[in-house]
Amino acid sequence: MRRPTFLFASAAMLLSPFAYAPSSRPAITNLTFVRFHVSDVTSASHFYGETLGLPRLGPGIGSGEIKDPAFFVNPYQHLEIKKGTLPNDRDLIDAIGIQTADTKSLRQYLLARGLIPGDLVADSPTSSHFEISDPGQHRIIFASFGGFGGDVMGVSKAVSNRLIHSGFIVRDRAAMEHFYKDILGFKSYWRGGMKENQTDWLDLQVPDGTDWIEFMLNVPANADKHTLGVMNHIALGVPDIHAAAKQLLTNGMKLTEEPKIGRDGKWQLNLYDPDDTRVELMEFTPVQKPCCSEYTGPHPKP
Repeated sequence: MRRPTFLFASAAMLLSPFAYAPSSRPAITNLTFVRFHVSDVTSASHFYGETLGLPRLGPGIGSGEIKDPAFFVNPYQHLEIKKGTLPNDRDLIDAIGIQTADTKSLRQYLLARGLIPGDLVADSPTSSHFEISDPGQHRIIFASFGGFGGDVMGVSKAVSNRLIHSGFIVRDRAAMEHFYKDILGFKSYWRGGMKENQTDWLDLQVPDGTDWIEFMLNVPANADKHTLGVMNHIALGVPDIHAAAKQLLTNGMKLTEEPKIGRDGKWQLNLYDPDDTRVELMEFTPVQKPCCSEYTGPHPKP
């Protein structure tokens, strides 16, 4: 007669770690940073700081101390570069930062769904972060902070003040969609490909904003370094691609490509840092009908 009671109590004990886990996900609002591996910090700093015109952040700014060189995009977004290389079958994006309203609650939310995030780290009394790897082993850092102060170095000749997406190679689309859409609540924005009947790019917006991540699909396993750099990339939003190209010329860049309208119907211009990581300049809204599918989410704004 006692055994059922014992089993019931044991089950309750097993469930107890999740008893106070949040049933709803806290807001996930925007990309906060992308960190790149670079082979030479000096040349990479020249590209991001001088060519793109992004002012450098001073030390100890924002959500904890940023140890590596970092470049200000806006008070809530920046780019970081880190000395080092990865094996040739990996991308040079070291980590992607995403803003959430409540890191503690989001971490508990993920734990309750069987995932294993890293420890919660307090960067200051008002900011914190934790790290988790997605099914493709991309490092995602969820952070909560109030934005940067005014300590930026140099006069800005910035070609953009908005980070709108980051893309990376995806091998297992189903597992990645489950993680980002079913668990985290990311929303479909657009999908397209080089041909009308295939999907090479899948865009998923953050649940509570307009920034997105882009799955780069159907990439050959033996892709060379340049192709990897093309696929694993970031996009900076601009209101006028031709004005942005003019600013790049003023900043001393020799363009190797011309602005063009992409398959998504938006004007864009591809740039490459010294290690072949692509920086895509992209207008915020399309100027013509996109291929393959309609947009299903709002466009970002300057």
